Amino acid sequence: MGVRALWFERGALYLVDQRRLPERHVVLRLTRTREVARAIRNMTVRGAPAIGVAGAYGMALAAREGRLTPAAASQLLVSTRPTAVDLSVGVAHVRVAWERGESPTAAADGFRDRVVDECRRIGESGARLFEGAPKVLTHCNAGALATVEWGTALAPLRVAHDRGSDLFVWVDETRPLLQGSRLTAWELAEEGIRHAIIVDNAAGHFMRTGEVDRVIVGADRIARNGDFANKIGTYEKAVVAHENGIPFYVAAPWSTFDGARPSGRSIPVEEREASEVLGASRPRTAPRSSAARNPAFDVTPARYVTGFVTPDGLVRPRALAATLRNRRAAPDRAT
Repeated sequence: MGVRALWFERGALYLVDQRRLPERHVVLRLTRTREVARAIRNMTVRGAPAIGVAGAYGMALAAREGRLTPAAASQLLVSTRPTAVDLSVGVAHVRVAWERGESPTAAADGFRDRVVDECRRIGESGARLFEGAPKVLTHCNAGALATVEWGTALAPLRVAHDRGSDLFVWVDETRPLLQGSRLTAWELAEEGIRHAIIVDNAAGHFMRTGEVDRVIVGADRIARNGDFANKIGTYEKAVVAHENGIPFYVAAPWSTFDGARPSGRSIPVEEREASEVLGASRPRTAPRSSAARNPAFDVTPARYVTGFVTPDGLVRPRALAATLRNRRAAPDRAT
């Protein structure tokens, strides 16, 4: 794959600064755990699988620095963004190795390799869903930038495109930080996949007029019953897709599934600074006396999900709880 969100070499974590894209391609070199925590919090690196891997390497850096205990380093990193479960999974994976006296860097490498491999398999298992349905809509960014390599929602589209499908992708701009128009469109352009950017509230129009065959999104946390959290605005897309009889898919690696959460009611929803809404554009478009609310995610009920595209194939919501139980019972697949 041509796009990588991050990599680790010679004792440093390198991140593509996603705040600068598409105008500038800037790579940051981080050597301290607090730098990694800040990069996750301010969305220099973003996307559930990518911040999970960044958190894993943040733990490896903490072990190198020797200033924080495994517990303190874990708390620092996990507290940065509460909704995406991959972050706590990646951090916990390295913490266990560190406390056992094993190599934290090797553990972080292993977690990264697993995420990359699972995203590749998501692409291969999900491509068939789009080979005969060329008009696809996606929300936010769930490509390589959000997952280290390959992507989740974009991985099946990449594979279908490589196999000869003539895809066209509607890209929601995804306010307030425009991860769709800035990042997804950039990735699709890099891959040579036809696309057009639309304002978030135009998606329903294109669904109603028959210009969308499939919807696919990523996720930040998926509960045991199939309710899931994703970028704010996803719930609306799922409801409108259901109303118009359009299949709605969610693509995610296994680290995004949280079997300990029985439903979406207990998923924490991060609320970010109002300034992202009030000051994301220049000149300012809101009165200075106005307040704003800025939930970063919403929770979509499982009844609107056609299926979850996983590394091991399509899982229907009604079968998800049993699938997660079976995975927990398999020692070689333990998280």
